[in-house]
Amino acid sequence: MGRLVPAVTRALDILELFLDGDGTLSAPDIVRKLQLPRTTVHELVTTLAARSYIVQVPGQPGRYRLGVRPYQLGSRYAEQLDLAAEGQQVARSVAETCDETVHVAILEGTDVIYIAKVDSTHAVRMVSAAGRRLPAHCTSVGKMLLASLPDVELTSRIPDNADLVAMTPNSITEPGALREALAEIRSRGVAVESRESNPDVSCVAAPVRDRTGQVVAALSISVPMIRWSDERRVELEQLAAKGAVELSERLGHRSVGG
Repeated sequence: MGRLVPAVTRALDILELFLDGDGTLSAPDIVRKLQLPRTTVHELVTTLAARSYIVQVPGQPGRYRLGVRPYQLGSRYAEQLDLAAEGQQVARSVAETCDETVHVAILEGTDVIYIAKVDSTHAVRMVSAAGRRLPAHCTSVGKMLLASLPDVELTSRIPDNADLVAMTPNSITEPGALREALAEIRSRGVAVESRESNPDVSCVAAPVRDRTGQVVAALSISVPMIRWSDERRVELEQLAAKGAVELSERLGHRSVGG
């Protein structure tokens, strides 16, 4: 691996400062935050401004905000994103960590569609396939995605008199009970389903967000009941959440404190 170039590192440090606060900075602000010499900051700021990475704030002499160039670069990055491809890579990493089956799914109507999947290497494992469609209310990914919908949209998709299909005896079939489950999921930030879509499998799921913060997918880990326990559930909830955050960051989402 090559040597890092200090001047480039400092310039990037300056640009990343604009991600916090009100998005404007003065040269003294940068000196204080990065503990760099004033002359160095002045030269870097002048260079970044000359290349349209930062611009002066109108009516506020000496203060800067991000220019058009970072937006252009971000737009090009967003154009190249492929949720399925990025999801497959993250799912593979999560599966290598836990050796269980990992899915990434999206919501379509009242169903989920699996767009990425990596299998466990265990002889006993969940059998599924990318492209498969299941009722959202019977799966952890589906419940996670439903829980992320505004109330009005949720009601339009699943009205109070909806007839919810049961995939197993444990499936939720009453809209009222589903809404209670979704409220708990919202408060916890992760979804769990135990034998609701498969009598021999339990799953956990976490939300995946795009650069605007909108939930666009969910990542789940599926485990046969022979390897399921409360301790394992807690462990996998944390791992699913971590994987979902990684995929969200690949899609341009910036986590709080990130």
